[in-house]
Amino acid sequence: MDTNALNTRAQMRRARNARRLAQQGMTLIEILVVLVLIAIVMGIVGGNFIGQGEEAKRKAAAIEIGQIGQALDLYKLETGRYPNSQEGLQALISAPTGVANWNGPYWKKGTLPKDPWQNDYKYASPGAGGAPYEISSLGADGRDGGEGSNADISSSKL
Repeated sequence: MDTNALNTRAQMRRARNARRLAQQGMTLIEILVVLVLIAIVMGIVGGNFIGQGEEAKRKAAAIEIGQIGQALDLYKLETGRYPNSQEGLQALISAPTGVANWNGPYWKKGTLPKDPWQNDYKYASPGAGGAPYEISSLGADGRDGGEGSNADISSSKL
């Protein structure tokens, strides 16, 4: 074979490879279409998760209020009464003066719990509607009342 034939074959091979590479790439329009589709999917999926964080906090507060209620019931079982409003939830951690048969602490974590928004739980005894006590969280806004994620969470409403 002569060198001209080899050079021509090599040039044809390079031209074929260049065409293949050009056909394998994506155009700018194709990339933009893919990005738009990804953005639409993320918008739909992300929209379903917005607000789930606050709802999870509300559920966590309700669960913790239930746990505090169980500790209060154990306190009553051993002392014969629930702590009054003045003694508050602190009675679960340290013995109030003049309370017989206190065998606590009834809340094992050593400090009073805070709600998921880092506010103190409110305690009242007697509670609303004739309940022996009421434990409540003021919700996301930290104020009485409210709606949605700002609504108060109370043991009397669980």
